Amino acid sequence: MDGCHSHGLTARWQCRSGRGPSAAALAKPGGPVQLAAMICESEITFAGNHLDRADHLRADAAAMARLLADPSSRVSPFWHGQPLFDLGAQGPRLAWLSSADPLIAEGPEPAVFLGLDAGGIAHFAVDVSHLAQPDDTPAELPDSRIFIELRTVMAEMDHAETGIAAAAKGIFEWRRAHRFCAGCGGRNAVSHGGWRARCAACGREHFPRVDPVVIMLVLDGDRVLLGRQAAWPERMYSLLAGFIEPGETIEDAVRREVSEESGIRVGAVRYLTSQPWPFPASLMLGCAGRAESRRITVDPHEMEDAIWIGKAEIAEALEGRNDRIVPARPGAIARTILQAWVENRVPGFD
Repeated sequence: MDGCHSHGLTARWQCRSGRGPSAAALAKPGGPVQLAAMICESEITFAGNHLDRADHLRADAAAMARLLADPSSRVSPFWHGQPLFDLGAQGPRLAWLSSADPLIAEGPEPAVFLGLDAGGIAHFAVDVSHLAQPDDTPAELPDSRIFIELRTVMAEMDHAETGIAAAAKGIFEWRRAHRFCAGCGGRNAVSHGGWRARCAACGREHFPRVDPVVIMLVLDGDRVLLGRQAAWPERMYSLLAGFIEPGETIEDAVRREVSEESGIRVGAVRYLTSQPWPFPASLMLGCAGRAESRRITVDPHEMEDAIWIGKAEIAEALEGRNDRIVPARPGAIARTILQAWVENRVPGFD
């Protein structure tokens, strides 16, 4: 994907070291120009999960039970897909309880083993949706502790916790949609530390699925292509995006989706970054693409509007100073890519 392997290695080096080549070196012919296109994992909400997922422990039911019962282990409750948060001066933080806590003790749903931290402490998540219906209050909680929809607070969370929350959210969404076997219709039973499901009738195993989605920074010089859907908030525009279809490469999907939604032809495509998006099960694949045409023809079944907009105006919008458009919310990969482009960390196309 346009030299993505060397790009990734050098980008990771600069992220970790905080150092990089000078502007002169970047501009020098034959120099490491790939470093100019750099979006670090620390900028991507839900990326960089620091837990060791420890797959070798998942199949050991006795080990799972022992770790869950360990008083030092940490358990994150989820209620109808919403994590429990502690609210404090530092912002919303995942509430970690012990498995003996009354809120989660004796729940009907098996726990999800999320992994081990650097100190060997086990982390789990438990679905406590049985406590109340979605329109009720799940339990009496302190004023500083509340279940919150993950999307509404993702940009305020500690980055180290966002990847953990995304993993748990994604598994619970998968469980909700796959309670029955796709082969015979029998009921599935959770296994392997919460990461698999086995049909009780035919024995077929089911694994969590991830749906790849391309999201693209389509460039025409210093202009970018943005679109909006009718259901979005007023004036909100974002990067075009769409699901990858069977038999497509990432590049093919970028070109097809942009053509279908806006009528714009795309030539060269580069990979930029990715983001887990557990709403319910997407992996966003951020790319840059070079526009080969400029006349927009919107498909009204796909989008309400599409526009070309300049880099200076995008910079204003990201700072909340533009009366024409509002960019994607903080925490969304579209906003992160646009921010990197405005800061000249994503190079254009010759």
